[in-house]
Amino acid sequence: MAVEITHNLDSQRYEITVDGERAGFVDAREEGNTVVFPHTLIQEKFEGQGLARQLVIFALDDVRARGKLVVPHCSYVKRFIERNAEYQDLLAT
Repeated sequence: MAVEITHNLDSQRYEITVDGERAGFVDAREEGNTVVFPHTLIQEKFEGQGLARQLVIFALDDVRARGKLVVPHCSYVKRFIERNAEYQDLLAT
């Protein structure tokens, strides 16, 4: 299984593909020095493979590398940050 994650700036989202097929995405709207994550979606046939986790880690690591903060409106991203202390410093207050 070949997994690739990219940041699609035109669509304002991070996308994950599996063997060349788009498996899902996390929307990521830039607003000043923050990135708002309103929604994450993994296609049903790809659920249960840990792809959402890989996708969110990639996105949060990218946000950190660019010196931005996160506003997690998406429940998945919010729970992920709550459960992973190493990403809690990214939360915008």
